Amino acid sequence: MNQRTDQPGGAIHRVPVLIVGGSLVGLSTSLFLGRLGVRHTLVERHSGTSHHPRGRGNNVRTMELFRVAGVEPAIHRAAATLADNHGILQARDLVGDPGEWLVKDIDPGGGLARFSPSSWCLCSQNDLEPVLLDHATGLGGDLRYSTELLSFDTDADGVTALVKSRDTGEHTKIRADYLVAADGPRSPVREQLGIGQSGPGELFSNVSITFRSRLLADVVGERRFIVCYLTSPDGDGALLPVDNRENWVFHAPWHPERGETLEDFTDERCAEHIRRAVGRADLDIEITGRAPWHAAQRVARGYRSGRVLLAGDSAHEMSPTGAFGSNTGIQDAHNLAWKLAAVLGGWAGHGLLDSYDLERRPVAEATSARAAVRSAEHSHPGFAPPAGGGGGAPGGGPQRGILNVALGYRYPQGAVVGTDPTSPVVPEKLALNGEPGTRAPHLWVRHEGRRLSTLDLYERSLVLLSDGDSDGDAGARADGPSGWHEAAVRLAAELSVPLVSYRVGAGSDAELVPEDGADWRERHGTAHGGAVLVRPDGFVAWRSPGPVPEAEGVLRSVLTTVLALT
Repeated sequence: MNQRTDQPGGAIHRVPVLIVGGSLVGLSTSLFLGRLGVRHTLVERHSGTSHHPRGRGNNVRTMELFRVAGVEPAIHRAAATLADNHGILQARDLVGDPGEWLVKDIDPGGGLARFSPSSWCLCSQNDLEPVLLDHATGLGGDLRYSTELLSFDTDADGVTALVKSRDTGEHTKIRADYLVAADGPRSPVREQLGIGQSGPGELFSNVSITFRSRLLADVVGERRFIVCYLTSPDGDGALLPVDNRENWVFHAPWHPERGETLEDFTDERCAEHIRRAVGRADLDIEITGRAPWHAAQRVARGYRSGRVLLAGDSAHEMSPTGAFGSNTGIQDAHNLAWKLAAVLGGWAGHGLLDSYDLERRPVAEATSARAAVRSAEHSHPGFAPPAGGGGGAPGGGPQRGILNVALGYRYPQGAVVGTDPTSPVVPEKLALNGEPGTRAPHLWVRHEGRRLSTLDLYERSLVLLSDGDSDGDAGARADGPSGWHEAAVRLAAELSVPLVSYRVGAGSDAELVPEDGADWRERHGTAHGGAVLVRPDGFVAWRSPGPVPEAEGVLRSVLTTVLALT
């Protein structure tokens, strides 16, 4: 990439945030910034959203974020065709082997409802991206496809970029306060910044083949899988339904290290490979497309360089098993969006952006290790685990620990107070109990006559939860609830910080009333007179187990630390 921006162009386009890359992570960044009222421009070199059915697994945490952003219903509508596909199957072939369910049901018994108002959703990237694009544009996002980043320069106050329309050839100079690089695994932005990567590197390569077959639905029968890993030595691969009827995807192993090229994957070769994998020689197959991809395990050594921040595949690559990569990238975008909004809005210091690397990079390192373990367990085509069975992550077994990775990860360091910095990022047991650095607990409450999850409260502001009046508990009323609530109201005005305080309970002064008599204190790890501060991204920033003598002074200190106001 040319590092100069002194090329022909008209007037400078000024915007707070420039997003480079318009795939899932770039579009999610646009959506989340738009929800927070942050003006931004997105440039993407391709002419539109993805046409290839890939990246289909959206985990529960990602769907929580889309719920709060108002797009969850539209995503479920886009995903309706595969709504009944739940399991992960492994079989020698589909004719002579009923197969083994590595995961029979992604949410057996509906137990996930205890932890979340959302659920997993199978929505392919080609169906999801248009939903995100529509909503991001509706929020005022300036999204420019067929527009390529040619160069950028950084200085202490921002980034100056030169972009080119691939349709008209017109050059535009953009001046932004911050640049978010969501420009893929071979990120030119990361390369220019000289940010290195750690990790094992290349893992394996596949060719993703789209095809039509009417007879295959009869072979599959009632086995409604998300993916089926076929292990026949004559035709290993991964089969994924697109509509359960006649459109399918098959991931075939590709070995470029042996001299194989994409041109070697002719229609005839692909069709024969699929027939051998399925176990039916007369299967009707019409190849409709092929796309090569490379799986790798790498994490950038830093997520921030001055005014430039990395997100998604530019920051981390991981094995596709479990769709951890796309979900981790979308969650990067959400973590980053509120911090950019806070800094640009003047209610947080620039140091808050340092917490993005402190929080998200360890999550990527832990998650990528777990993803490699899953690939070995599921016999992903082309993947040969390291000698000795390594993968770097405990918690083996085809299903064990998935929810811990998807929902239970935590931030031991960052924009948090009261954490143990030595604690593991991914715990061995799921514990969403209000501990600082974890995703805040889900609790159904009534607010102004409406039923909502406590997670629905966390998006545009910090939120303080404290006790409402508790009948017959004069001790709690004396110091706890009124002290925290009044302190939050005063500090929000004094510091010009968007901080909303809710009192929780059954008393007359409570804004939030838990359903079915649920004990909010028990769920959040506090006693009478305690308080919990939750960030706009739904993570607990700090917790006071009980009342304190000087609530306002304590809360001021916490806010100053979390928001890097010193």
